[in-house]
Amino acid sequence: MTTQIKLYEKISTLSQRMVDAAQANNWDRLVALERRVAALRNELIASDASLALSTPELLHKQSLIQQILEDDAEIRRHTEPWMERVRHFLGTQKSHPTTAPATRQSASAQTGKPHTP
Repeated sequence: MTTQIKLYEKISTLSQRMVDAAQANNWDRLVALERRVAALRNELIASDASLALSTPELLHKQSLIQQILEDDAEIRRHTEPWMERVRHFLGTQKSHPTTAPATRQSASAQTGKPHTP
C-alpha cells in the first residue's frame, strides 16, 4: 500500500474522531484533531502524487475521500450553529458596547454639558 493511501486512511480515521468530538460539543478535542489532520494534509501535499495507483488503490482512495467529505459535512452540521451564535454574540457586542454609554454619562455629569460625538 502506498504512503498516499496510508495518509488518506489516517485522515479518515481522524475525521471520524472529529465527528465524535463535534457531536459531543468537545471543541477543544475537535481543534486538536483538526490540527493533526492539517499536518497529515500537508504531508499528503508533499508526498509524491505522481506515483501510479492500481485500480483497487484508486477505488480505495476515492472511498476514503468520500468518507472524509461526509464526515466534514457532519462536523459542519454541529459547528455551524455554534459559530452562528458566536457571530451573533460578537455582532451584538460590537453594535452595543457596554462601556461607551456609561463613559458618556460620566463625562456629562462631570462637565455638566451633554456629550456630543
